[in-house]
Amino acid sequence: MALHKGAGDDRRLTISPFVGTADPLGPMELSPPLHRLADKPVAADTAYQLIHDELMLDGNAKLNLATFVTTSMEAQASRLMTECLDKNMIDKDEYPQTAELERRCVAILADLWHAPDPENTVGCSTTGSSEACMLAGLALKRRWMRRNPERYAAGARPNLVMGVNVQVCWEKFCTFWEVEARTAPMEGERYHLGAEQAVALCDENTIGAVGILGSTFDGSYEPVEEICAALDKLQARTGLDVPVHVDGASGAMVAPFLDPELVWDFRLPRVASINTSGHKFGLVYPGVGWALWRDREALPEELVFRVNYLGGEMPTFALNFSRPGAEVIAQYYTFVRLGRDGFRAVQGASREVAQYLAGRVEALGCFRMLTRGDELPVFAFTTTDDVPFDVFDVSRRLRERGWQVPAYTFPENRQDLSVLRVVCRNGFSRDLADLLLGDLERLLPELRSQPGPLKELGVPARTAFHH
Repeated sequence: MALHKGAGDDRRLTISPFVGTADPLGPMELSPPLHRLADKPVAADTAYQLIHDELMLDGNAKLNLATFVTTSMEAQASRLMTECLDKNMIDKDEYPQTAELERRCVAILADLWHAPDPENTVGCSTTGSSEACMLAGLALKRRWMRRNPERYAAGARPNLVMGVNVQVCWEKFCTFWEVEARTAPMEGERYHLGAEQAVALCDENTIGAVGILGSTFDGSYEPVEEICAALDKLQARTGLDVPVHVDGASGAMVAPFLDPELVWDFRLPRVASINTSGHKFGLVYPGVGWALWRDREALPEELVFRVNYLGGEMPTFALNFSRPGAEVIAQYYTFVRLGRDGFRAVQGASREVAQYLAGRVEALGCFRMLTRGDELPVFAFTTTDDVPFDVFDVSRRLRERGWQVPAYTFPENRQDLSVLRVVCRNGFSRDLADLLLGDLERLLPELRSQPGPLKELGVPARTAFHH
């Protein structure tokens, strides 16, 4: 979450006389302050209208092509979530059926990801992939510590191998839990971790390697099977046994349905754990993720706390304690509602739109495609060398029409490359894609008439997007 500072001013919210139901002057006299509590309460309808009107300034979720997060669900799912807003997920004694639905979701994912022994696959819900990655990283570090007690006691610093394209939660994990982040930079047209690069970074202090099934930078899958095969050869040659965690924040809910022949999951013996975001291509509103471990050995028992809480003892492994059960209920609803064929249809439709849109964008003649939406329903592209504008100019102009299309610069070793990226989620239809194309086509003549990219003319490239 962003850090915010307090404010010392005495600014106040402005209330229209007609917000009051009976006395127009009453609400105007309230004028609640912005940055401190008012002395008196405000009528519920007045408070609602004040906040409702301010929130109209937020962007339109349907036009937000930056986020991977689900922005629409069926009315029945929303109703179930409303009915469960008051249920505390951690209170499994009071809400045993909510706990049971969480258990079923774990079992469904274990089956979907080909766990070798689903009965012994352990997992839990989280607030999202970031928490799930933290938990997976902690398990990797603790397993390494148990295998190397003398080296750790002598001051050896554990490290984690990954590509520079990882989501920021992995950087946070390494900082928070004192693990050296060993990142493979991008090189040429390789925009993520490769098998050769992963092996080169491993040593006796490596707690694990992270494979990303769906890079946020360009939507591509990392070659998890190749990475595992290379680590198998490393173990045969040196004795180093490096487990793999698959960050499937997005792809773990796409590949099983659209790429069943792709081997990336627990079918690979070296894969110790997998996470995904229920609130991305799991098709649930924000607030739920999942972490699963191959077996009980992959999750050290000392990390699991048994808590006597509200009438019963329960095992828990999470960074958060109390949290709502609504999102877990919504995840189970989505599993029941869609089944395999439904998920295949929904994700397939998103991929079809992504590929269609990528092809049409390329046909405009002034963009070069990095990816085409044939893995995640996501594609990235940059401008060609012969146009007088850059990706930041395109993003800025599209925002004038309400479209949020992020522009950003790639990291280490490819900082010369800036791209636009489009995420085609459920609900972003071909009709909306055509509207985006129409706006882009209308903007191009003006962009082509520029003397050069605006940043070269002294206008700073601005983007609020961060991975």
